[in-house]
Amino acid sequence: MCHKVFIALAVFSLLFSVAGCADTFTKKDNSIDLLATGLAGWEVVNGPADTWKFEGGVLYTDGSIERHGSWLSTKQQYSDFLLELEFNISKAGNSGVFIRAPRTGDPAYEGMEIQIMDDRAEGLENLKPWQFTGAVYDVAAPGQRVTKKAKEWQTMVIYCKDNIVRVQINGNEVVHLDLNDAQSKSGRPHPGLQRPEGYIGFQNHKSPVKFRNIRITDLSLQL
Repeated sequence: MCHKVFIALAVFSLLFSVAGCADTFTKKDNSIDLLATGLAGWEVVNGPADTWKFEGGVLYTDGSIERHGSWLSTKQQYSDFLLELEFNISKAGNSGVFIRAPRTGDPAYEGMEIQIMDDRAEGLENLKPWQFTGAVYDVAAPGQRVTKKAKEWQTMVIYCKDNIVRVQINGNEVVHLDLNDAQSKSGRPHPGLQRPEGYIGFQNHKSPVKFRNIRITDLSLQL
């Protein structure tokens, strides 16, 4: 009898855990549209102000930059959050979403970068696993490749709470990372893994990329 009770409790615990994981990526009622005022809530870092444009609900760059390392940053900093967005990467394109990043230094290392690229492009044989879409760049490779073709709209959800970072691409969870156990795969110093807060931003990597339906839930405000 006790054995049956133990099994029942174990099954219940597993179901509860799975339900909790699914709820992590559920859209919150108190999410904020980060494009509600167009570019008013954003600033270009290390590049010309007109590098990014906003038209018809779409934020985009054509990839032309005058300085290496240009990116678009929120004006507000965030620590714990649920970020939901759609992206559209050009053929052979490369971009990324910066999280908990400062505005000085390389945001991919002083903060963290969730990679975006055309995973189906030719000539990627020498690419590292942690360079594909959904990866925490130079830290955690996506557990599965679930991207669509270039120039198609795709979804990304980033959950960042305390020391946990989770990434979902097109409805599939590809990364579940505990920052306490994380380290740079290349051996390069990565202080951003321990940074508690920072800006959210989009990388201009010399290739066209579009974003839309960008919403954020500030989890630090929730009990």
